[in-house]
Amino acid sequence: MAFEGLSERLQKAFSGLRRKGKVTEADVRDSMREIRLALLEADVNFGVVKEFVKNVREKAVGTEVLESLSPAQQIIKIVNDELTATMGDAAVPLNKSPHIPTVIMMAGLQGAGKTTTVGKLAKRLIEQEKARPLLIAADVYRPAAIEQLKVVGEQVGAPVFSLGTDVDPREIVRQGLAQAQLQHNDYVLIDTAGRLQIDEKLMTELADIKAIAEPNEILLVVDSMTGQAATDVAKGFDERLDITGVVLTKLDGDTRGGAALSIRKVTGKPIKFVGQGEKMDALDVFYPDRMANRILGMGDMLTLIDKAQANFDEKQAADIADKIKENTFDFNDFLDQMEQMQNMGPMEDIMKMIPGMANNPALKNFKVDPKDISHMKAIVYSMTPAEREDPDILNPSRRRRLAAGAGRPVVEVNRMIKQFNASKKMMNQMSKGNFQGMEGLMGGGVKGRIGQMAMKSMVKKQKKNKKKRLKHAKRFKS
Repeated sequence: MAFEGLSERLQKAFSGLRRKGKVTEADVRDSMREIRLALLEADVNFGVVKEFVKNVREKAVGTEVLESLSPAQQIIKIVNDELTATMGDAAVPLNKSPHIPTVIMMAGLQGAGKTTTVGKLAKRLIEQEKARPLLIAADVYRPAAIEQLKVVGEQVGAPVFSLGTDVDPREIVRQGLAQAQLQHNDYVLIDTAGRLQIDEKLMTELADIKAIAEPNEILLVVDSMTGQAATDVAKGFDERLDITGVVLTKLDGDTRGGAALSIRKVTGKPIKFVGQGEKMDALDVFYPDRMANRILGMGDMLTLIDKAQANFDEKQAADIADKIKENTFDFNDFLDQMEQMQNMGPMEDIMKMIPGMANNPALKNFKVDPKDISHMKAIVYSMTPAEREDPDILNPSRRRRLAAGAGRPVVEVNRMIKQFNASKKMMNQMSKGNFQGMEGLMGGGVKGRIGQMAMKSMVKKQKKNKKKRLKHAKRFKS
């Protein structure tokens, strides 16, 4: 997961402060040295690091911090606020045209993931805005670039305009825009050519395309794994094209995070989206405050809730909530939950979004192999309808039959049934508002209490939504 190395280093810097009731200026100075080294190791731009540490130190040595009852927490809050400010304070939405189509020009170096990002953004617009985007294949140099865009377009349900590799990209864009006007497409996404490095020919072509298309957005796609080099790329493109925003790709593979922490400060342009994974739905809005929380190991409950809302059917969730409350949750529901959880992404990343879990030693080497989920599903598929609805009848002979049917050892069947019973018990306690023990689960202390509050808030929200649905249903009946 992104920022893992930086998160660990920052936690180490704070560990000494947490053990002290009072903090001196010398303690702050030592911590700032650790924070500076952590940021430099994460490949953050040197100028950004220098300003960051200076701002934090100035705020951290104030009387109200050093003489407070919890100076360590105060300093962590200052670091959190400064991280957020460095990355841009708030999420920045797409610039939209007052009349269709909104034109988005995608630029970037070769290998940054530009074509895939075009597909991901198109899918997002189709699903969230019911949009009808047109993709323009303006990369005529890279082998199979046009074919790749066509495959991506087919995956997400967006048409692709292309004229082959023998036509000038400027003419392709001109004709593609004319087609979008005829078809009344509300978005046009232009997939431009990339190079292995910035050169004059590339920049001249992109500048010409910008003049022809007059885009509302020029999004620069940057590989976050290149660290500080990504900042230099962003600066180079911005000087020639005046980009409007950045998309960071491969954030799931970046353990440093220098690009995310440097780009906004160096270019003044916001990071608008982040790509985390190969799937077409793996594109998220960039929220600086949420990212700061994740860097500091505080979790990211808001993103977790967003993912849950995007991947879970509301009616199905309400039905399952009722079943949990009535203690009738069975293996049919367990199967549905597993399938929907798979759609949210890797389990280890989801767990780390829960406050207090990111730095839990138990999660250090926690990995859930997708094959394990497939094996569990195979065991459930081997059950009869009666066994799925009433797991209590699963005696040893039935379990042996399930193991044979799924091609798994009996010990694995026993383990899955034990996990199911434990999950059912925990969900039943949560549905009754019993959050005892959640603090221990979420790491204890302040983070544990934050975790409890987050869980209570989620359940409260669920109950509130259920009341609204019932009220609406009564009004509809009358």
